[in-house]
Amino acid sequence: MTDEEYMDLALHLAESTKGQTSPNPSVGAVVVKNGTTAGMGAHLKAGEAHAEIHALKAAGNHAVGAAMYVTLEPCSHTGKTPPCVEAIINSGIRRVVIAALDPNPEVSGSGVERLKEAGIEVSIGTGKERAEWLNRYFMHFMKTGLPYVTLKTAVSLDGKTASATGESQWITGTESRKDSHRLRHEHDGILAGIGTVLHDDPSLTARAVEGGLQPLRVVLDRHLRIPLEASMLQDNMAPVWIFCGSEASLEKKRNLAQTGAVIYQAAEADVQLEEVLTVLGNENILSVFVEGGSEIHGRFVEEERFQEFVSYTAPVLIGGRLAPTAAGGGGIAHLNDAPRLEVHSVEQLGEDIKVTAVRKGNE
Repeated sequence: MTDEEYMDLALHLAESTKGQTSPNPSVGAVVVKNGTTAGMGAHLKAGEAHAEIHALKAAGNHAVGAAMYVTLEPCSHTGKTPPCVEAIINSGIRRVVIAALDPNPEVSGSGVERLKEAGIEVSIGTGKERAEWLNRYFMHFMKTGLPYVTLKTAVSLDGKTASATGESQWITGTESRKDSHRLRHEHDGILAGIGTVLHDDPSLTARAVEGGLQPLRVVLDRHLRIPLEASMLQDNMAPVWIFCGSEASLEKKRNLAQTGAVIYQAAEADVQLEEVLTVLGNENILSVFVEGGSEIHGRFVEEERFQEFVSYTAPVLIGGRLAPTAAGGGGIAHLNDAPRLEVHSVEQLGEDIKVTAVRKGNE
């Protein structure tokens, strides 16, 4: 087998852990001795052993003189677990193939340098694009300190998210909804506006997905209009954080706090997206899945505070000038100012088409 094939195996292991390792990245490792796989491992949960350690334990004495394939640069610092580079060096591994470098300032090339200092041959870049896409939330957060924001919408072929009367369940099919829940599961948080909460009373949980934690529920609610009986405040499925404006009722704030919800009150009358994302970043929320409805999406688009856009399009026509579109609000006045995106993938899910695009100029 080639380096690419062994790295493909390591990446497959890493991808199997999506949604359960945050705030750590998803990492896979494979140890190969004389053309035979001697050990494999993946990082399963923050605070537990890293992929390299699992692979080395599985390989045992076969690690001596072997090669290791790892999807992300091994750590060189002591955090909740000891540095992986020292374990690799002590194991007798002679060659390490790394897909992508770690942007974490505590690692960022130092892992590679330590391996080279120990006389280990290091190769970088095999599987790089796939590895960076897998850990794009982690990499964005490490570079900016802010969560990676994905806007998700489900629309008709003519771009409507609901009829003029507000009916929206269900525009897209079962396969699209199942895939959307998978994406919820892979993000640290799900964000919605109060309009969506009042209209749909959503739970904002990841259903039909096994393993991992439920994402944080985040609601933008300027005047704290969310009912105390709202499903998300009663189901105990995951934490609820509500961002309100400075003029919100103190009594309602106290009542909501009794349900277990965490209230963040802004200094201004309105809730600013920059402030919300900063708070989430400070709390180690690496990624946010926005399902906030037309107005919330419009704000994220106008302020260009998103990295990725996922659209599920159903072969149905709704029409109507009053029917909401994917991104409402004031809109972009001039085409030259409109955010430009690059299509990453297009796939068919049942009768629907899913398009995943990333904003150009992303950090």
